[in-house]
Amino acid sequence: MNREMAALYEDDFYAWTQEQAATLRRLAAERWNLPLDLEHLAEEVEDLGKEQRNAVRSQLRRIIEHRLKLCFSPSTAPRSGWRASILEALGEIEDRITPTIRRDLEARLPILYGRARELAALGLEDHGEREAAARLPERCPWTLDELLAPPPEDDLDWRPRT
Repeated sequence: MNREMAALYEDDFYAWTQEQAATLRRLAAERWNLPLDLEHLAEEVEDLGKEQRNAVRSQLRRIIEHRLKLCFSPSTAPRSGWRASILEALGEIEDRITPTIRRDLEARLPILYGRARELAALGLEDHGEREAAARLPERCPWTLDELLAPPPEDDLDWRPRT
């Protein structure tokens, strides 16, 4: 393995999987006479990267959902659970995020926010907090950097800036 690929593997696993899958597919297209199932290998390697990316997307949706609940719910009981969930999700993201996945999150933030907002609204409505659900912003009020930052001590510090 050349140094460039080794560095990419260490620095951006997702990008490495996509590059390796493309290379395997090129070899398959060139009909290399090797005892390897290149097309399926390419698919599996590509899927490894996609699993990482999808796991990070899922954790970011969880952060957004629980952050919305912390900011808009008047309830006091579930707050510590939402905070704990956010901390867990931040840890998962920290373990998996790469520069390429980060760019993906930036690009998909409106979509991820929309889905998280729906989940937050359903959760609030299920607990009789229709007014809180109705106040959830239509568009994401936070940047990706703000969402990935460690949580503040006071939930009010997470309120969206208007």
